[in-house]
Amino acid sequence: MFFGHMKNLSYPHHLVDLAFLVSDSSDDTMIVLQNHLEEIQKDPNPDMKFGEIEIFQKDFGQAIGQSFSDRHGFAAQGPRRKLMARARNWLSSVAIKPYHSWVYWRDVDVETIPPTIIEDLMHHNKDVIVPNVWRPLPDWLGNQQPYDLNSWQESDGGLQLANSLDEDDVIVEGYVEYATWRPHLAYLRDSYGDPEIEMDLDGIGGVSILSKAKVFRTGAHFPAFSFEKHAETEAFGKMCKRMGYSVVGLPHYVIWHIYEPSSDDLKHMQWMAQEEEKNKQQEKIKQTYEKFWKQGFEDVSDEWKLEKPGIYKNADLNRERKIIVDWGEEAPGEETGKNILANFDPELS
Repeated sequence: MFFGHMKNLSYPHHLVDLAFLVSDSSDDTMIVLQNHLEEIQKDPNPDMKFGEIEIFQKDFGQAIGQSFSDRHGFAAQGPRRKLMARARNWLSSVAIKPYHSWVYWRDVDVETIPPTIIEDLMHHNKDVIVPNVWRPLPDWLGNQQPYDLNSWQESDGGLQLANSLDEDDVIVEGYVEYATWRPHLAYLRDSYGDPEIEMDLDGIGGVSILSKAKVFRTGAHFPAFSFEKHAETEAFGKMCKRMGYSVVGLPHYVIWHIYEPSSDDLKHMQWMAQEEEKNKQQEKIKQTYEKFWKQGFEDVSDEWKLEKPGIYKNADLNRERKIIVDWGEEAPGEETGKNILANFDPELS
């Protein structure tokens, strides 16, 4: 997916240098990365080939699990972001060359992105700029959702919260534990809005960042410590603003992150699968019963319609017929003393 997006970039490939950092990996990431890059560089289409490509390998002691819930759990955010900041800073220090004009940071787990992303961001001519980031969801979760809540404008509530925390604390946006009441870039999206509209930001997310190279050359970096009670990309935005650089986001220009199910999502999916299987079994049983019902019982409703008039032909349905009842106790053969006329009610018999 990532390399498919790279191939589709409309910006001239020969003007793009690539730098990758592989760290704390126990799988075949390095081999897969090398194979994909080799395939691109050997493409018969000369326009596919990129400029200089560098792959770096350095471990930073990553001890946090890589599941969605592990990476996005509240408790892991502070340590995780500080560690990621170290990795970003290390990569920028070895990858940015004197002749580079722009630096584009991109996460690999982006599902949908315009091929013109670099030009679309670059033509705003801002020092630091980010798009809006959403993600698709299954229908039972609402179809779509804002993803990156790390791009925001500062608020009075955020400043008050920061002043109440300890020196080394890190505010992580989008968690109920830290209510900041900040305007988020993600929530201001209008699907019919002008993609050129800009929004001034204080903190930014790291899914897709375009920055002028001079920002890094003048000392801006991704703080691996608590900078104004933030770390990594959010602190990078704050630092750039402190240094006088422009930091903006595009609320109506959207790229789409992949959907990664959380632990709760996986449990719900398992329940849905069990319910689906149960419904299948119930339907199977229902079909079996219907089959034997049709075979074991003959439908006589048509015959009943024909025979019903004959059966009821002599019936006194209105109870108008008079019946003579002899209430005497004479012995058999003796003449009855008196006949009594009575109304006959079958319900009392």
